[in-house]
Amino acid sequence: MANPANVGCLLANNQGLCIGARGKASDKSAGIIVAISEQAAKLDPNCNAPVVSLEVGDK
Repeated sequence: MANPANVGCLLANNQGLCIGARGKASDKSAGIIVAISEQAAKLDPNCNAPVVSLEVGDK
């Protein structure tokens, strides 16, 4: 969140439950974010903690 380009951050467990949300991140999107990260992990099986960055419109 220290980066001015970040408008929100969401942390979720592997079951899709929200652990924490800051900024404009919605805790209601935790499940879909986990599903996206599971797909991202398949792209690089050696990475155990994929980071998903979403960009929308002007953000």
